[in-house]
Amino acid sequence: AERLVARAGEADFRALYRELVETDTSLSSGSCTLAAERMAARLVAAGHAKDDVEVIVPPDFPRQGNLVARIAGTDRTLLPILLLAHIDVVEAKRSDWKRDPFTLVEENGYFYARGAVDDKAMAASFVDAFIRYKQEGYRPKRTIKLALTCGEETDSVFNGVQYLLATAPDTLAAEFALNEGGSGSLDENGKPVSFGVQIGEKIYQDFTLTVTAPGGHSARPTDDNAIGRLAAAVARIDRYRFPVNMTEATKGFFRRTSALYEGQVAQDLAAAGNGTANEAAFARIAAANPLWNAFLRTTCIPTQLAGGHAPNAQPQHAEANVNCRIMPGESVDAVRARLAEIAADPGVEIALAAEPGPQPPAPPLDARIMKSVEAIAAEMWPGVPVIPSLSSGATDGRFLNAAGIPTYGISGVFRDPDGNGVHGLDERIRVTSLLDARAFLYRLVKACSAR
Repeated sequence: AERLVARAGEADFRALYRELVETDTSLSSGSCTLAAERMAARLVAAGHAKDDVEVIVPPDFPRQGNLVARIAGTDRTLLPILLLAHIDVVEAKRSDWKRDPFTLVEENGYFYARGAVDDKAMAASFVDAFIRYKQEGYRPKRTIKLALTCGEETDSVFNGVQYLLATAPDTLAAEFALNEGGSGSLDENGKPVSFGVQIGEKIYQDFTLTVTAPGGHSARPTDDNAIGRLAAAVARIDRYRFPVNMTEATKGFFRRTSALYEGQVAQDLAAAGNGTANEAAFARIAAANPLWNAFLRTTCIPTQLAGGHAPNAQPQHAEANVNCRIMPGESVDAVRARLAEIAADPGVEIALAAEPGPQPPAPPLDARIMKSVEAIAAEMWPGVPVIPSLSSGATDGRFLNAAGIPTYGISGVFRDPDGNGVHGLDERIRVTSLLDARAFLYRLVKACSAR
């Protein structure tokens, strides 16, 4: 019965999803405010009180509106659960796409459009759940809050989560939050391989390395060459591997992933997950998969180089960007100091390319949430393991975690091996994956709010 209820109303959901996806919310030409207003209208039409639904528009950013809503719980002693999804999308140039990126196209078992996955699949599923809970008369024990925010993709301009935390913190206050970030993996034939749960994320930080020198005529070279010194320092950084430093989530990832492999790979992954791996095992893991290496340690790599002012002159200035993805619990200052040690040249200045963002620790691996996820996933995708992981990218969860709201990436969406064009051309999602994720989130939010 629960499975049937979770699948009910798919035609209405398709219409809701289409409206949200076809509302352009890119920074250059779209409006999150319009999207938020359209979703708010659907909630009110479903019977939600107007006092429980609000579109909050920052005065300085009239097109960056955010929707917040709530369903009051019956037990005031329980803190709320927060459902977070961003409604802004990455830019999409029409001339580059095979289809209009802001027209939802269903073709060959896929929905194509910008935001079809990131993150309007989750946003539409949350709005749909709110509508169905109201229609069913569902009364949760724990208050359920919804926040559809703007600016996740362009947080250097504006970020809705930061804005709400600063101006209306009660709209987001919760015991924990469900967010994007965790997704399932499909093999080349579309068969589910694993169900991902994101628990924490790495810290993004760019560093600028600069060397200056007197310069001079290239026909009379000296030992003080800005490009040469910078290149030597960058090469040392490129070769360096930070020490292994895993979180509980990454240990869980390796432990559970080991069951998908055989032989030495399985043994190495299990040892990493159980805390018994030696340096040789870690080296094999890192060499086998770049993502596994990223889960083991902080990573820093050179990504840009510039220098010199003329082809016939000794360079007076050279500059490089080193991009770091820092493990939770490690400080930006400590990584900067380590880069200086590796560069081994006091003439190489190392500065922050931008002020550091939040640096929260990874949230705990909450057994209550995992139990609900595992139970529902086992029923919907029998035999598919639930695997916790750490994100090497960035989501709005970093702001909530920094504010003391443990945030978990659990989308229920299964993706193809190529990533489904997210942030790229012809973004797409399997129709079955979208409808399955909708049913999964409907059930998970009920499970988490009913106790």
